[in-house]
Amino acid sequence: MRTKSSIYIPLFIVITLILKINGTAYGQSVYQPYSFDFNQKFSADLYSTHTRILSSVKTNFIDDSLLKHTYDSIMNVNSGRNRLLNEHLIDVKSNGNTFYGEVLPDFEIGRDFSGGRSVWTTSLGAQIGGTIGSKFTYYASFYANRAALPDYVVDNINTSAYIPGQGKDRSLDHYIKDWDYTTFDLSYTPIKYINFTLGKDKTFIGDGYRSLMLSDFASNYPFFKITATIGNVRYMSMYAYMDNPTNPSVPYGPTTGKWAYFQYIEWNINKRFTLGLFQNVMEADKDADGQKQGFNPSLASPFVFLDPLDNIDNNPAKNLLGLNAKLKVFNKAIIYGQFVLNEFHAADFYSSDGAVDNKSGYQIGFRGADMFNIKGLNYLAEFNTARPYTYSSFNQTSNYSQDGQPLADPFGANFREWVGILNYSVGRFDFKAEGDYALFGLDINGLDYGQNIFKPYTSAPNPLGNYIGQGLRTNFYYAEGKVDYIVNPKYNLRVELGGMYRNEKNAEGTQKTPLLLFGIKSSFRQIYSDF
Repeated sequence: MRTKSSIYIPLFIVITLILKINGTAYGQSVYQPYSFDFNQKFSADLYSTHTRILSSVKTNFIDDSLLKHTYDSIMNVNSGRNRLLNEHLIDVKSNGNTFYGEVLPDFEIGRDFSGGRSVWTTSLGAQIGGTIGSKFTYYASFYANRAALPDYVVDNINTSAYIPGQGKDRSLDHYIKDWDYTTFDLSYTPIKYINFTLGKDKTFIGDGYRSLMLSDFASNYPFFKITATIGNVRYMSMYAYMDNPTNPSVPYGPTTGKWAYFQYIEWNINKRFTLGLFQNVMEADKDADGQKQGFNPSLASPFVFLDPLDNIDNNPAKNLLGLNAKLKVFNKAIIYGQFVLNEFHAADFYSSDGAVDNKSGYQIGFRGADMFNIKGLNYLAEFNTARPYTYSSFNQTSNYSQDGQPLADPFGANFREWVGILNYSVGRFDFKAEGDYALFGLDINGLDYGQNIFKPYTSAPNPLGNYIGQGLRTNFYYAEGKVDYIVNPKYNLRVELGGMYRNEKNAEGTQKTPLLLFGIKSSFRQIYSDF
């Protein structure tokens, strides 16, 4: 059995190497939670042919000088003399240190016209953050939440016991949901080339709206992350502890912990083309005999693709490999894509025989900024797909999930998805329009057809001949439009009016959800409803 002291071996080696390097410190980093709606405002900088910014790892910190300039302009848009509309509630700067804090209201009310009833959310939170000198950044937030949610969201919660992307439901199958949401990050940048972050948060890898590698759909998780940037190369190694239902068919039951090991390296080959390699290993915290394993230093290797053999057998530690690419086709516009491989058997992979262990997915998209030369009008078109049983494992613990939610696309596996998004920002107004269509196959007659990643793929009814959409063939339609007025950009305090239409249809019935929503919101959290 491994000792706890073995956890610190990789960290000790890295710190020793750092202390031997001469370098200068970064300027102060700014903590900025990742959300697509906010991050897309940097598209003109990120996708310009005149810049060479490493963009696929969303680090939750703004430290690039080019992005910092745009960030400052967003935070001070139409700034006036009214401090309440332009500053943190508490904002202290003294002797090279900073501190800020505020209360975060998040209230929403709406009408679900399908059921003729009201939906609402009441959240009250608080956040603090700041810097100590030029090398240390800290942030923490907490929300207490209570809500009456649309039926399709309630159905999702009752089958997993978790609020999508937020936390564990305390309501035990009741209609009114009750949960907490916490985040904290401690960031240390000893020299300009490397950063250490310890926290409970999320990381997103990719250039699209979804990610087939690591998305922000699941709940926050505790992690330790090392990020190194030298020239046009960025390397990230992250070690996280995640939770999984012991028996996914029994919501609100006991859970089992697991360790997640991530490595990603990204290279800006030139100003137009960027390539990234990704690896993840999932390992249960306890072995088959129930003995605690703990952190595994042998899986924490900083080298990408060192453990590919976990893809080809029943090793308890399951591996996910990936390739990420981005090409600037012209100024402020890119083609991007991902390919992930969850298990590899050459004979099945190249024969296209629909083998159950042929588990892979890919993404391709096109996005850009300032469409029709209109500043702030940004766009995205994206296609995602994953074969049946992708992200699942031969047991119920080492699948690719956190808190009963997928770590990649919210549709799990056995799906095809098309997404289109338009964003427009002018002054303190933000506009968004989204359309989404997906085809996926649900389980039917008690058989596992590969969409539910929490079931072991050993229960598949057919070893060969599997295809996307098998099972209960389901069509999903989603449309959303909203407009925000930003009251205070420092913590995204805003007034929001939006409408949404969702339609899920298959041979067993149709579930339609037309919604009209109005709210006063704050924070930069990305809360998804398009699933």
